[in-house]
Amino acid sequence: MIKNFFKILIIFIFGAAGGIFADQVLWPYFVERPLFYQYGLEQGPVYVTERKEIIIQENTALEDAVEKTEKSVIALKTTTEDEKILEGSGLIISSDGLFVTLAELVPQNSDFSFFVDGKAVPFQILKRDLKENLALIKLEQTNLSTVGFGDTNSIKLGERVFLVGTIFDGKNVQKVVDEGIIRTFNKDLIITNISEKDGLLGSSLFDIEGRFLGLNTVDENGKIIIVPVSKIRQFTGL
Repeated sequence: MIKNFFKILIIFIFGAAGGIFADQVLWPYFVERPLFYQYGLEQGPVYVTERKEIIIQENTALEDAVEKTEKSVIALKTTTEDEKILEGSGLIISSDGLFVTLAELVPQNSDFSFFVDGKAVPFQILKRDLKENLALIKLEQTNLSTVGFGDTNSIKLGERVFLVGTIFDGKNVQKVVDEGIIRTFNKDLIITNISEKDGLLGSSLFDIEGRFLGLNTVDENGKIIIVPVSKIRQFTGL
């Protein structure tokens, strides 16, 4: 009787150990073999890997878009007639030197400097629209980097976007990037969830594919308000 009991106990122990071994070792090993793909056998960790890959792909897309757009954003510095210093940026919109920025950054009777690759270039201010807060400048330089224009009719709530602007570190110009999503929009403006306490006036907003969506102004709460590309195209004639 006792011998039978021990036999049953041994069989139970080996059976339990075999079940654990099959579940933790054999089954995961075999379902990853090509022979089993046709049966649609999958494991939970595959989904984790897929999510990681999606995140990596999104980050890579953002890095590629920033690299594609940053050279088209250039810095400007203005000294007004009352000696106030204004710093900001704008966007090159044609390879032969057309440049658009905010009218508030280039007020009349001021001294201006526009920097391409960190160097000041000659320029001519073509026109200002104070109501729409836009200014068009002709830089005396060619073969400049440009980007494509986005379509405001294709903008979606929650769409991932990023801005590229400039700051001055002493005499050096540095590019600044921030990202967020479209919070709300209409035909007159776009609002994101991006907040910039340093201003970044005139910085450019792009979609994740690097298409230009508008120029940024900043309200008193540090929220980015975008003059949409539709208004900019109407102003510039492009």
